[in-house]
Amino acid sequence: MKINLSFFFLLAFTVPVFCQKTENLIIVTYDGLRWQEVFTGVDSTLMNSKDYNQHKAQMEKEFWAETPEQRREKLFPFFWKTVAKQGQMHGNRNLGSFVNNANPHWFSYPGYNEIFTGYPDSLVNSNDKIENRHENVLEFIAKQKGFEGKVAAFSSWDVFPYILNEKRSNILVNAGNEDLTQGTINDDIRLLNQLQHEAPKLIDGIRWDFLTYRFAFEYLKANHPRVLYISLDETDDFAHEGRYDFYINAAHETDRRLGELWQYLQTDPFYAGKTTMFFTTDHGRGDADKKTWRDHGSKIPDCSGIWFAAIGPGIQASGESKVKEQFWQKQFAQTFAGLLGFDFKAAHPIAEAVLLKK
Repeated sequence: MKINLSFFFLLAFTVPVFCQKTENLIIVTYDGLRWQEVFTGVDSTLMNSKDYNQHKAQMEKEFWAETPEQRREKLFPFFWKTVAKQGQMHGNRNLGSFVNNANPHWFSYPGYNEIFTGYPDSLVNSNDKIENRHENVLEFIAKQKGFEGKVAAFSSWDVFPYILNEKRSNILVNAGNEDLTQGTINDDIRLLNQLQHEAPKLIDGIRWDFLTYRFAFEYLKANHPRVLYISLDETDDFAHEGRYDFYINAAHETDRRLGELWQYLQTDPFYAGKTTMFFTTDHGRGDADKKTWRDHGSKIPDCSGIWFAAIGPGIQASGESKVKEQFWQKQFAQTFAGLLGFDFKAAHPIAEAVLLKK
């Protein structure tokens, strides 16, 4: 019998790819980043507004283009050149892809509670520093074999130790201007501990996103967590201030940093080919034409519209969703667990996962 050697060489190199699965997970949230910018790029109404944009010429030069597809790629090159080609993007309401908050409040604590508990409890209705009574998926994963001490969260907003109930969950939650003292502490981390107190204050209780990101990145390199959550805040902060120019810059810089992180993951043997990244937001915002883009909450129409994206092993490379669909934020918690091979169970209802795998 004649043996086709080329077939066996092909098989040898393709089978490992199909066998790859998610062993590590990185979750990133942009606070209050609108689906409109993610899928259509900069908004012409806001770009041309003297009230909201003090750098029109610069924004026009860097981010404006004739089509939504060109504009969004300029604003989010990592999302549209990498994630949209190798993973999935959901939430372009212009194409019938709907992703929404299930909670009725449409602001931060209720949104983050929904993301991580899978339970849009209507009684979670403030941003106050109250210990979350619901178990979250990060603490559930941290109890599983091989994940003990391998789950960490880094946040610009100092309410996260309460949202994730750090005292009960016993996971690392580094938030606000808190020094990082857990895990391997190297010279880079010691420098960040110093710099965050020397940097100008942004808003009380909120750290600059570049510092939060760099803390998370350096911790990842030094400690190799299996699950890492990065919560960034500036898109929401600058939108509330009515600074569309700063909002756009924060969104673009975060995209650049996430591209850097993704490239690093492909070079580290601990993460390469075994790590999925998931991106989303806690809530939407109002519309530019209605002059409500600065705000959100149940009194602002349509700002329950959100989005999500994912890239990694086992994630079908279907790109931007162009089919009619309805997903809910409450589905994310079980999705995170499922990507790692777990079934998230708690003493409260948990919505079913989003099917992202091949």
